[in-house]
Order: sequence, then structure tokens, then C-alpha cells
Amino acid sequence: MENVAEWKVSLHGGHSGEFCDHAEATLEEMLNAAVEARYHTFGVTEHVPRHEARFLYPKEIQMGWTVEKIHDDFHRYRERVHALAHAFEGRLNVLRGLEMESVPERGYVPLMQAFRNLKLADGTPNFDYAVGSVHHLHEMGLDGEQEDFKRIVELSDGVENTAVLYYTRIAEMVTSLRPEVVSHFDLVKLNVMRIGFEGARLDTPRITKLAETALEAVKSVGAILDLNTAGLRKGLGEPYPAPWIVQKAHAMGIGFCFGDDSHRPSHVGEGVPEARQYLLQLGVPTVTVLRREGSIGSGTIVQKQVAL
Repeated sequence: MENVAEWKVSLHGGHSGEFCDHAEATLEEMLNAAVEARYHTFGVTEHVPRHEARFLYPKEIQMGWTVEKIHDDFHRYRERVHALAHAFEGRLNVLRGLEMESVPERGYVPLMQAFRNLKLADGTPNFDYAVGSVHHLHEMGLDGEQEDFKRIVELSDGVENTAVLYYTRIAEMVTSLRPEVVSHFDLVKLNVMRIGFEGARLDTPRITKLAETALEAVKSVGAILDLNTAGLRKGLGEPYPAPWIVQKAHAMGIGFCFGDDSHRPSHVGEGVPEARQYLLQLGVPTVTVLRREGSIGSGTIVQKQVAL
């Protein structure tokens, strides 16, 4: 891995068609794409399976997938990512991760902790780190079907209340699960911007107060914020999170990492150069990355700050 930039690290992505209904290609093909993109370290963070059929995605239902099927897929994933981490040694530092969810609202914490604590056959930890995400409000998909999001806004009594609830859930999730990385911190903006709610603002005093509370939770657990490039490829004109959040987080001493949130090989590395410039223009000169010290499986994962 000669002449590879230390900042070229993604800590959120690597979703593959082997284990995710809305992704493409194999995990090995995703890692080959990361080598071609000249990543230093690539964190693979497959979604944990949901425990109830009501949380299956529409495409999963159309494909005939079941809760049992997605659980079986996840257990295949945890074995496969471990094997590939070894296979890519010397070409790419592969970190074995998982993306935790916050459903069902009552009871998700022990479910997620059980996934995170999974062990390999030799008793060593299966995962190096975890990404914490909030993809649901009122137990409905936040970033999927627009009709679902409209229903979320209706149940919340408006866009402002929706955003307030979202940041409240982020703070709860971070405090409860203590993930190393917090993903797409302002995901709530996706469908607000796509649908175009008249007069909607996502930086009102109430919203910014709750966003700051969520950032305080991130800081309290020592987590890193995912500078997520999916916002660029989804037509938002900016990554997640928005400039005002980046500046508040930076002022609080919270670090950022890149996440290409890749779901197919063409996503791997996409938008990362632009995200690097985005941080620099907002006065953030470094990123915080994760490194493995020691061997795969028994090594220690540490944070390191590197210059952009």
C-alpha cells in the first residue's frame, strides 16, 4: 500500500448484494474497488438484520425474503468479512464492522448489543467497531418511500417536530449503544429536501438545540461523526451533515471520518475528494480514523487524527 494517503479511509459502507437487498456485487468485489480507489483503510459495515417482519423493506418483501433469511445472511456476512480481512492483508486494511439500527423503539438496545458482542469460533470478537444509525421514526422508514416520510411528518405534527424527534433519537441511540461512528447525522434532511415542504427549515432554534444535545452525546462517548458522501450522489448538493453542524461539531472537538456509504462498486470512493474539500473549506484540517494495532481478531482498534 505504498503512497496511499492516510486520510483516505471510509468507516461506513461496503454494503454488498450478497447481504443487502438494495446493494449490488459481492463483498470481495467491493473490497477490490476499495483497493482500486486507493483506500488506506476500508470499514465494512453491513446492516444488522431486523427482528420483525413489519420492518422488512418493500424490495425484500417483493423478493420473498423473510426475517429468518436476513438473519442467516448476516451470520454469513460476519464469517465472510473476517475471511476477507485476512485475504486482503497487505493490499487493504479491512475493518470488520456492523451498522446498528434503532428499531424496534422499545427493545433495540439489547438486540444491537447482542450483535455487537458476537464472537468467532475461537472466542475472539467478530467485529472491530460499530456504526450507529437512526433510519426510523415512529418505526417507519425515514429515508425510504416519500409517502412514509409524509406520514412521519403528519404523526410528528410538522417538519420541525420531526427534526426535533430525530435528533432526540440520535442522542438516545448514541448514549445507549456507544458506537464508534455516528452515521449521516442529519439524514432527516433527505426527504425534507426531496419533497420540498413549503417554508420548512432545519436550523430553527428548537432544532439546533436538540442537534447540539445529540452532538454532546456524540462527544460524551468519544464517537466520530460520519462525513457521509451519499448526500452528494443523492442530489442534495452537500454531504451529511450540513455546514452548520460540521462547524458546531468541530468547535466542540468532535472528529470526522469519511463514509462513502457504498452499496455498489461504483460508489466506493465516490465523493470523498469533494468531501475532503468540504471539510477544509469549513475549517476542519483533520479527520479521525480508526486503526488496528495487532492482528485481525485479537488486535486493538484505536483512534488516530490525520491531516487532510
